[in-house]
Amino acid sequence: MTTLTIAAAQFAPVDDPAVNLETVRAAAEDAAARGAQLLVTPEYTSYFTADIDDRFVAAAQPLDGPFVTGLRRIARSTGVALVVGVAEAGPDTARFRNTLVAIDPEGSLVCTYRKVHLYDAFGSRESDRIEAGDPEQLPVFELGGVLVGLETCYDLRFPEVTRRLVAGSAGAGAGAGAGAGADGVLAGGAAADVVLVPAEWVRGPGKEDHWRTLLTARAIENTVWVVGVGQAPPIGIGGSVALDPSGVAVAALGSTPGLLVTTVDTDVTDGVRRTNPSLSLRRYDVTVRGAADVTAGAPRT
Repeated sequence: MTTLTIAAAQFAPVDDPAVNLETVRAAAEDAAARGAQLLVTPEYTSYFTADIDDRFVAAAQPLDGPFVTGLRRIARSTGVALVVGVAEAGPDTARFRNTLVAIDPEGSLVCTYRKVHLYDAFGSRESDRIEAGDPEQLPVFELGGVLVGLETCYDLRFPEVTRRLVAGSAGAGAGAGAGAGADGVLAGGAAADVVLVPAEWVRGPGKEDHWRTLLTARAIENTVWVVGVGQAPPIGIGGSVALDPSGVAVAALGSTPGLLVTTVDTDVTDGVRRTNPSLSLRRYDVTVRGAADVTAGAPRT
């Protein structure tokens, strides 16, 4: 049996990185006091405004900037690993990167994930200000013997994202013996035991149902632990939840700020997969579509 205790901090980030960093610090201290080994925070933890505009671009920082440096200090001082959503500065001065950073308890940056599916939906246009991540990314890192996969918000609406994290590039269970590459991502098709989904799930008609339904579906169809952590209102819906590999909610929050704590247990996963070996029975693999194919697949007018 391998276990990992995860805390998810639900709050509403503001447009001041220093304030947000202190919020993460307080959450990490609380998580440590409650026995958590890993703390996850929402998308856009480093900086957030209701409109993704030039202010966001100006507020973006490199990964060696003060915000991520502060996160590394928090991890070292609390002994708690972190997965945090940040606005990362990139080479395009008109855009930033929507990035998740994973930091181990020693304060080392062990994995990054740049959001692939930008939120160009429901009247929003993230691609106007955000640089999309490489779709070939397979962000899975190891912590305490548990393999942790990452995706962000709108990625959740694309089931193949979670399937790639769980099945890896060479099928379910391929993560055994995988080594870490230079970027901290495990090589060899590492298969995640738990998938983390930091989000800023915008409020709107039916959006709470979409969030919970999609998270539950990803857990059930992949027989994997899933932890979704959302921003609290006024813009986000909250609704952070931890789901076991059968899709059962084992811990959940409402709309108010708070800290959710749950323990991932790989023995539970093994038991579910013995009963329902859907990953090993699947007949299709996931392949990456090129940019031209995505354009060609746009809705017909």
